[in-house]
Amino acid sequence: MTEDLLKERKELLLKLFEEKSYVPMKLKELAVFLDIPKSGRDDLKEVLDGLLEEGKIGVSKKGKYGKARDFARVGMFTGHARGFGFVTVEGFEQDIFIPGEKTAGAMNGDKVQVAVEENHTKGRRPEGFIVQILERANKTVIGYYQKNKSYGFVLPDNQKLNQDIFIPQGKDMGAVTGHKVVAKITDYGGERKKPEGIITEIIGHVNDPGTDIVSIIKAYDLPEEFPQEVMRQAALMPGEVDEREMAGRLDLRDLPTVTIDGEDAKDLDDAITISKEGADHYTLGVHIADVTHYVREGMPLDEEALKRGTSVYLVDRVIPMLPHKLSNGICSLNEGEDRLALSCIMEIDDRGNVLGHRVAETVIRVDRRMTYKAVDAIVTDRDEAVMEEYRDFTAMFHLMKELADIVRAKRRQRGSIDFDFPESKIVLDEKGRPTEIKPYERNAATRIIEDFMLMANETIAENYFWQELPFVYRTHDYPDPEKMKRLGTFINNFGYFIKTQNGEVHPKEIQKLLDKIEGSDEEALISRLTLRSMRQARYSAVCTGHYGLAANYYTHFTSPIRRYPDLQIHRIIKENLKTGLTQKRISHYDRILPQVCTRCSAMERRADEAERETDKLKKCQYMSRRVGEVFEGAISGVTNWGLYVELPNTVEGLVHISELSGDYFVFDEERMELAGERTGIRFKLGQKVSVRVKGCDKLTKTIDFVLEDEQPQK
Repeated sequence: MTEDLLKERKELLLKLFEEKSYVPMKLKELAVFLDIPKSGRDDLKEVLDGLLEEGKIGVSKKGKYGKARDFARVGMFTGHARGFGFVTVEGFEQDIFIPGEKTAGAMNGDKVQVAVEENHTKGRRPEGFIVQILERANKTVIGYYQKNKSYGFVLPDNQKLNQDIFIPQGKDMGAVTGHKVVAKITDYGGERKKPEGIITEIIGHVNDPGTDIVSIIKAYDLPEEFPQEVMRQAALMPGEVDEREMAGRLDLRDLPTVTIDGEDAKDLDDAITISKEGADHYTLGVHIADVTHYVREGMPLDEEALKRGTSVYLVDRVIPMLPHKLSNGICSLNEGEDRLALSCIMEIDDRGNVLGHRVAETVIRVDRRMTYKAVDAIVTDRDEAVMEEYRDFTAMFHLMKELADIVRAKRRQRGSIDFDFPESKIVLDEKGRPTEIKPYERNAATRIIEDFMLMANETIAENYFWQELPFVYRTHDYPDPEKMKRLGTFINNFGYFIKTQNGEVHPKEIQKLLDKIEGSDEEALISRLTLRSMRQARYSAVCTGHYGLAANYYTHFTSPIRRYPDLQIHRIIKENLKTGLTQKRISHYDRILPQVCTRCSAMERRADEAERETDKLKKCQYMSRRVGEVFEGAISGVTNWGLYVELPNTVEGLVHISELSGDYFVFDEERMELAGERTGIRFKLGQKVSVRVKGCDKLTKTIDFVLEDEQPQK
């Protein structure tokens, strides 16, 4: 069937389905109704399948075709280790719950057609069933190989893929039990048949150093190697800035300039200058590496950067968005080197208001490469030795702290939410084994840089919003009212409340709650539950504001070495500064930016998940050598299957309900407690407990605790 004929028949069927008198029919009934002979039914099926794949029509469980909105939607299936799953459908406020027996063999990430059960209760999460799998997300699976006599199985690393992959005899490449492998799926199976595949790569034995991280890299399809054409292009990049490249740029090399980053950072993409005139006038310069001078639109470097979307920071390595020749070389704002930058220079008063700003292409030279630790020692500890070492810049750091405190107070006053969760710092030995895990706390220096980057991002976003030019914004929508309602009910149990207005919660109310719980036993838990009640931030070509920051305008401008959205808007800003955007270029950006935003949001989520997985893996390895040891912790989660306990070093493990002896414990969902029916003993969020490490499962990356010398509350 030709494309034109297929298109014509699709339009004809859609027109039929939209008629008020149309009643959903099966394929055979449709053929009779349309007077199509038996020989033409395959063509009719082709047209219907095409419309189904596009999500324009739906099909009922009984095989009747009709309008998609009547009984089916297209969405993405997210699996769960326990067999059930959820389908996310654009336009639906809530995900659709899919019971295990109604997944129709769908696997995590699959594009599916889902129908909502007609009798689901209003107000509760909708429940449905998978009608059809439209597109498979998993062509390969990474996992642990288990060999039997004449066949084997691959146990997927990804717990959301809850089915083992059957490997027939002779299709295992000689893998043995304990190998981590890549399996290509050849048959997705069905309700009574497991998926089947063949081994295409043996990564290494599960106990070999490095196999664990490589398995995660492959599972998330993270691109370690750059294509040859990209590396050839990177090799042609200069090692230093040529004098001719500086022509026409604002020369700021005489200004005292510093970078402030972590001790291990190599891709330095932001630098700071600051001065003060009188008692109430600051000039703050945020200078960002001019990556787009080297990475031009349409180049292989640019296409690969968009494909990657972001740099990925795993526990033992970085998978960069750009080759090291750029990210650690000519684009990195290295000390003592002339560098091209795109600068946002802001005039700020003593109340944190931006009185005016200038965006310009500049050339800068960093005088000092500072670390957060050293700057904090100066502005917080007033360490005399460190202050002497950097005596020419000490006054500058104190001025930075002074201004940062002002702009942070202004942001908090308008309601910006500040979640202060400790991140994990995992120290590895030369073989990749974890030797220490500790919380990586924020300090005054990290907050200074956060505050200045936030201010530059807001200033740039507001500027381009009012110019009404195509742009990439960082948006964060208001939370789901139902989730906020549930959060409000839960925190009432602890004596807290959040005020709502027309069903919505202003971000200032969230910050008030966080202030009230600061220092309490339940602080970490309520903070986490509050964060989980939020929507996910994303990139968008439409400015809808940032709820968490209580900002009307926000973007990502400050990290073009490691984030593609920043690189993309630098390109727009520079083009606008030089020649202005023509109507042709405006149309070009209007066309490409929605896809850029969607791609970058997806790649950001992938990077976050991979980073979390490597952290979980190394925490599990660390605790596996501490089986039998006792630790103090706090209950961080309560479920009907047990208690999650978090240790001060950020490691979390489960005390299974079967390990709670002496009574029958019932889960109280409203109060988030486990209560003993006979004794009245209660386990609640935030409660301090002593636990012993019972065991670790390196495949599932889980840690099991048992309570030690428990003294539960009543």
